[in-house]
Amino acid sequence: MTNPGTPDTADDESVDPRTRIRVFVATALVALAADLVTKLAVVAGIKPTDAPIRLLGGVLYLVQARNSGAAFSIGTGATVMLTAISIVVVIIIVRAARRLTSRAWAVSLGLVLGGALGNLIDRFFRDPAPGRGHVVDWISLFADDGHFWPIFNLADSCIVVGGAIAVVLSLRGVDFDGRRNPLEDDDESASDA
Repeated sequence: MTNPGTPDTADDESVDPRTRIRVFVATALVALAADLVTKLAVVAGIKPTDAPIRLLGGVLYLVQARNSGAAFSIGTGATVMLTAISIVVVIIIVRAARRLTSRAWAVSLGLVLGGALGNLIDRFFRDPAPGRGHVVDWISLFADDGHFWPIFNLADSCIVVGGAIAVVLSLRGVDFDGRRNPLEDDDESASDA
């Protein structure tokens, strides 16, 4: 049984809570920079009319596609609404970060924030218009046209990985402060009795 007053991991005990904010900001900046740099390289090096670049024996294809929808081409045609939702998500994550002291949550939320900002920048600065811009997608798995798995970008990947980490942390009962949720500990001790 874990004591609800102690951090979940031993290394969380000795690290200043401000360190988690630094991890959060650094993760978000690295995710955002990687997304922007790769999109710029794709736009400069691969035209939408170019033949896809086949890698790893056809497991991976590099293409340039424009997506008006959300991650993995979900919700195409709802660009303005997706832009508004992205802005709300960014605001919620930044507000939540003030309570953040868990290193794992810092990485999770940093990845989601960096990915959301990467796609949001496309929505504001790419054609057809500000707030309705199409996101540059460039990774296609198993086929050059995305018919096995939708074409995506690094921002989409960061959002999905960050979300998956958040789900695992939530299932393990780890709060933003790195401590176990006391309710989950009570459930465990009740089942032990």
